[in-house]
Amino acid sequence: MSHGVAIGEVRHMGTAVLEPPAKQNPTQDAEREQGRAHQAVEAVAADLIARGNLAGGEAQAVLEAQALMAQDPELMADVERRITVGSSAERAVYDAFASYRALLAGAGEYLAGRVADLDDVRNRIVARLLGVPMPGVPDSDEPYVLIARDLAPADTALLDPALVLGFVTEEGGPTSHSAILARALGVPAVVALPGAGELAEGTLIAVDGSTGDIFVEPSAQKRRELELAAAERRAALASSSGPGATSDGHKVPLLANVGGPADVPAAVAAGAEGVGLFRTEFLFLDDSERAPSEEKQVEAYRKVLEAFPEGRVVVRVLDAGADKPLSFLTPADEPNPALGVRGLRTLLDHPEVLRTQLTALAKAASGLPVYLEVMAPMVADRTDARAFADACREAGLRAKFGAMVEIPSAALRARSILQEVEFLSLGTNDLAQYTFAADRQVGAVSRLQDPWQPALLDLVALSAEAAKAEGKSCGVCGEAASDPLLACVLTGLGVTSLSMGAASIPYVRATLAKYTLAQCERAAAAARATDTAEEARLAAGAVLSGE
Repeated sequence: MSHGVAIGEVRHMGTAVLEPPAKQNPTQDAEREQGRAHQAVEAVAADLIARGNLAGGEAQAVLEAQALMAQDPELMADVERRITVGSSAERAVYDAFASYRALLAGAGEYLAGRVADLDDVRNRIVARLLGVPMPGVPDSDEPYVLIARDLAPADTALLDPALVLGFVTEEGGPTSHSAILARALGVPAVVALPGAGELAEGTLIAVDGSTGDIFVEPSAQKRRELELAAAERRAALASSSGPGATSDGHKVPLLANVGGPADVPAAVAAGAEGVGLFRTEFLFLDDSERAPSEEKQVEAYRKVLEAFPEGRVVVRVLDAGADKPLSFLTPADEPNPALGVRGLRTLLDHPEVLRTQLTALAKAASGLPVYLEVMAPMVADRTDARAFADACREAGLRAKFGAMVEIPSAALRARSILQEVEFLSLGTNDLAQYTFAADRQVGAVSRLQDPWQPALLDLVALSAEAAKAEGKSCGVCGEAASDPLLACVLTGLGVTSLSMGAASIPYVRATLAKYTLAQCERAAAAARATDTAEEARLAAGAVLSGE
């Protein structure tokens, strides 16, 4: 979900490209058809990169990853082979992508869940080859609510909030790219709503992104109620400022998740007290063939560090692998990359890449009053934590060293890990994925990706309790922190800071300020005592509302 209320008429996403005819081409035309395919692929990749440059920030990294998907050498080799035996360029692209997706799904790979991303790349290439309009956001002079099966990053990143009042998707999940980018844009949204596509074009609907409710043909009274509730939320946001804290003064620093320098202005404007997750992948996605130079990294890191003088900036070192493959780092033939060499494992296999990044961070922070903290992704145990801390010390990095808790083993053995590092940061998106064996991009298992799942709350509590026992900090930097009610529960579990997309900070600040720490603790206990995510949400809400 993405906060806010949108009331408007339904407009449906442009239909996907139809399956091209299975016509055959004389083999002597193969070279011409292969040329057409290459031109279309390069044009689509260039368009995705251009869209990324316009969008900036986290969206840029996502779109650049899509461009790399379009140019995948194995896919192109398959396209060329199909053309050689008589397929047209468009049919070869269509069949190659279908085969690739089926292969990934059969192998259980992480990319199998990125249906919207993969299909969008295919559709754009085929549309260009067929000479038909690109699938995408409908043209309209009047504001509307967009309905789609799912939204590809290329469409979500460039939505015009002046026209797209909100959107609803049938698929996806709370941590899908469309949901994350919607929160970054501040567009009200509800994702993974079955049957949304059956709403007729032009139907008036109301979308409450804060509750996840959809109202079809709402009465005038219901519209007034929703608008009043939205106005009250806006008023609460306007009156809330300053550091994050409960009503009785318990401090909970509210930090921003950023993907690069382009995300900094929004974080500063939202009153972020620092950065809780600086994703550094954006630099490495610029060129999949080699790592960025130390000089280029220093320049990018310093821009972010300078924006938060005397603030806290937590940098996550490169998290390559799974859905972020890099040809110079990650193996192409790994059977299940989400469970293989990913994150810190990749960096430990390529110590020169880690050493360069840590050295660049040390130089970028030199002379600045910023409180730099550096953490490793995908830490499984104390051995991992020790290896990362040793690498930080060898690079001469003067900063706190931390570990991300994204694997259940790290939560279960948090006290052991904290013997090697100085803080923990919970990545609730991946922690949910690995706890429930539920890919975060697959709508069919979205109930298991819900951060309100009591089992996930148990792992958060274990980590927070371990950090408290060791006198160290434990923050949350996953999407869970962007839910204002859940932020109160996380605070009650003992989490010491919350990091989220900039657009969510005012909502979380205003909600936290309404309750005492004791209320948050009671809400957390009530949520953990339930058996389902929905029960946990209702139980916590009942406690905080005084029911």
